Amino acid sequence: MADAGEGRRRRWTALALAGVALAAALAGLLAPRGPRPARLTPFEARLVAVATSQLGYRTDPPDSYCNRFSAYWSAGSTACPPGERAEEWCADFAAWVWRHAGARFRYGYGPGEIDAASASFYRWGVVHDRWHPAGGGYVPQPGDVAVYGLDPVTGTAMHVAVVTGYRLGAAGPDVVNGDGSRTGFSVVETGKDQYKADIHDGGGRLSGYVAPLSPLRHRPRPVE
Repeated sequence: MADAGEGRRRRWTALALAGVALAAALAGLLAPRGPRPARLTPFEARLVAVATSQLGYRTDPPDSYCNRFSAYWSAGSTACPPGERAEEWCADFAAWVWRHAGARFRYGYGPGEIDAASASFYRWGVVHDRWHPAGGGYVPQPGDVAVYGLDPVTGTAMHVAVVTGYRLGAAGPDVVNGDGSRTGFSVVETGKDQYKADIHDGGGRLSGYVAPLSPLRHRPRPVE
């Protein structure tokens, strides 16, 4: 049978352990927490969902540029299987994402319209005051289109991709690439911290971002 001193030691040990547990719990409650990720707006969530829904898509035949996104816009060569057309299609894909998420723009070849040329997003952004050059302090938002390798003098750009996220301090955004080439010849794939274009011949650093115009009434088109 334990004596009175042993009983007191056990009680003090139990109290000490309880005190340690309470201190740890309070430390957890009072400790500074990191910034919570910003909650996406319904429009941003739709843009990301539409872009990511196409991950893994690749052209058919796989060594061609025949794709369904250019066909959606009736753009490119018709020398493809039914339902597809051929051209380098990163901009057609980004425009397709914007259209199916409900963004407001016109696809065409006139002033202030978007077409298959990557630089058309830059020109559209300038006309509609939605262009944000890299290094200017703008924080890219989900659904923005990142433009790579822009040459404003010649009016050309090398690539565009749809932004899905951004971490402060990163060199580039997280994106979904149409006509990417890291995992295949011409596929829809992700890019993490992408400060350089995901294209076949390399090159093309991040030039800036184009923010979409949100729908007046959110009536997104169904994703085919």
